Amino acid sequence: MGDRGERRFETDWVVIGSGFGGSVSALRLAQKGYRVRVIEKGKRWEARDFPSTNWNIRRWLWIPLIKCFGFFRISIFRHITVLSGVGVGGGSLVYANTLPEPDPRFYRGPSWRHLADWEQELAPYFPLARRMLNTVPNPRLETGDRVLREIARDLGREEGFRPTSVGIWFGEEGTPVPDPYFGGQGPQRRGCVFCGACMTGCRHDAKNTLDKNYLWLAERLGADIQSESEVTDVRPLGAEDGSDGYEVRWRRSTRWSGGGGSLTTRGVVFAGGVLGTVPLLLRLRESSLPRLSERVGRGVRTNSESLVGVTTFDRRTRFSEGVAIGSILDLGEGSHLEPVRYGEGSGFWRLLMSPLAHGRSTLERLARAFWDLLRHPIRNLRAFFVWDWAKRTQILLFMRTLDGTLRLRRGRFRLKTSHERGEIPTAYVPDARQLAEHFAGKVDGKPMALATETLLGIPTTAHILGGACMGADASEGVIDASNRVFGYRDMLVCDGSAITANPGVNPSLTITALSERAMDLMPAAKDRSADTEEP
Repeated sequence: MGDRGERRFETDWVVIGSGFGGSVSALRLAQKGYRVRVIEKGKRWEARDFPSTNWNIRRWLWIPLIKCFGFFRISIFRHITVLSGVGVGGGSLVYANTLPEPDPRFYRGPSWRHLADWEQELAPYFPLARRMLNTVPNPRLETGDRVLREIARDLGREEGFRPTSVGIWFGEEGTPVPDPYFGGQGPQRRGCVFCGACMTGCRHDAKNTLDKNYLWLAERLGADIQSESEVTDVRPLGAEDGSDGYEVRWRRSTRWSGGGGSLTTRGVVFAGGVLGTVPLLLRLRESSLPRLSERVGRGVRTNSESLVGVTTFDRRTRFSEGVAIGSILDLGEGSHLEPVRYGEGSGFWRLLMSPLAHGRSTLERLARAFWDLLRHPIRNLRAFFVWDWAKRTQILLFMRTLDGTLRLRRGRFRLKTSHERGEIPTAYVPDARQLAEHFAGKVDGKPMALATETLLGIPTTAHILGGACMGADASEGVIDASNRVFGYRDMLVCDGSAITANPGVNPSLTITALSERAMDLMPAAKDRSADTEEP
């Protein structure tokens, strides 16, 4: 970042969002000697603040319109339903702790392979990301994991089964210890109690959420984290390319009465995730930032997931114990299967379940669902009204590596999706159905699907990516291979919207590694120097 003459800025960098990309940006910029302000739409959460179950809607869901200011958001579009996190720590508050490296085909994705040798470029940053997020193998396999291992044997793919790599402190269960990771610079932790509630907020200080590593350390270097604030405008000061800095405006996100403010900054990092960064860039392109590429909103992709719940009728079976995702089965051809669990008592999802009825048309799915209800009325009733749904239900997450993409664009009232190219995301995945039926046969269970999939054919994803993709120039992408926004100075995108190929697995580690690389390429502040040893 060069000299800006005599202009005085209130901060050097504003980071919009505090998820995996934003937290990396906050810490590394602070270490390079910059003044940093992180602006986060959601609330700050302590372990004691998280709800004990997801039936506590006001504290779990983010629906500001009805004054629900939780940390979990469900966004339904024409082609996908997106599950995401809101709060200081972003998606780390609600994700299942799994931190795998991407499928090897990710590095050779046709949409970005011409920009760099990505396997070589990212090689130093995956180990760094794993160390910062404190990734270790899950030490304990529970009921669903053991059943998945049996299925691996049945399929002749036992070598593809393994425990997940997760960001959790596995000390003595429930016992507090001083910071075990950063030489005493981090917070106190407690050993995991294997309650299965990782995705409804860890109430035991065992989950390595971003507020306990990157953001914690960034704050101790002087970074300011401003929560409950939604950025509404980023406006260049003086020169239209931002070389004179920017004014960033925000409003209070948890108040109906409004309120807000603004500040001036030398640079901006967009890190609000796909559903934060892309809508903001689309709006700014029509107003304050007209030099943004026309590619904003393009290249949106998912891991082509399918989610199926299997509810057991065996009262002795408990699926709720363990970590959220304790194992993974590599099925080949870029496909994976993972057993997902919620903690005891978290049965909100039962309200959205329906008989598993795959088919390419709505009529076909409805006919099959109705036929299933007629053929198995007692089993359906037992599945719908089972006592403690989370304890008796194993969710199966099937993921594939496909290269189809969607486009996000502004509609009259809300964000809209349209099919862009390649295979469109679909809830109809025959392999997922067969695996779910295989699993159900082993546990005396019944497969169930989300009603949005059965009735509307809309697949569900927790891994939405793209929308501000990389390119050789502005005609091909929104950012360059160093995450810098085309057309503007000192402006970057560091979050899932910058992912330009399908990783085929949970993308959290990949987002972290790419953001580490982008920050490593940033120069240090000329008039300030970091005096703290880098973790």
